[in-house]
Amino acid sequence: MTRVFLGLGSNLGDRCGNLRAAIDLLRRSAVDVDRVSSFYETEPVGPVADQPAFLNCTLSARYGGSAEALLTVTKGVEEQLGRERTVAKGPRTIDLDILYYGDAVIDDPPALSVPHPSIPERRFVLVPMNEIEPGWSHPALGRTQRELLESTADTSGVSLWEGEGE
Repeated sequence: MTRVFLGLGSNLGDRCGNLRAAIDLLRRSAVDVDRVSSFYETEPVGPVADQPAFLNCTLSARYGGSAEALLTVTKGVEEQLGRERTVAKGPRTIDLDILYYGDAVIDDPPALSVPHPSIPERRFVLVPMNEIEPGWSHPALGRTQRELLESTADTSGVSLWEGEGE
């Protein structure tokens, strides 16, 4: 079993419900989830800034299949929860990213890049990663999540979400 970390986000519909449903579907798909961060409300970043705020979290899990098989699982969960890819980086019911697959470095774009190439520039990933595993070392950069968060140039808003549902 390989230790994996996933990033989850939603900014359409019942954001909290979408995240919880995705975690449940992952558990039903042989992804042995052992830790889930708090949920964080975050500003949209990237080319489509005019969209609703996201709810994001990260999770750690154990997975017995390949990284490619895990990608198939995550895309299947997105599909089950109604993800439509109409605008790149646009609004979405759910988004699942493989952040880390053990200490593997996989560079097979556009199919799969692990660690996720944008981790160092994403506070919405680094803040929840620091909650669940601040000492996890980025295998390509040799820096911990804490070090990456302390040095990121990203200043986007990330705040602990205290809602019960939407």
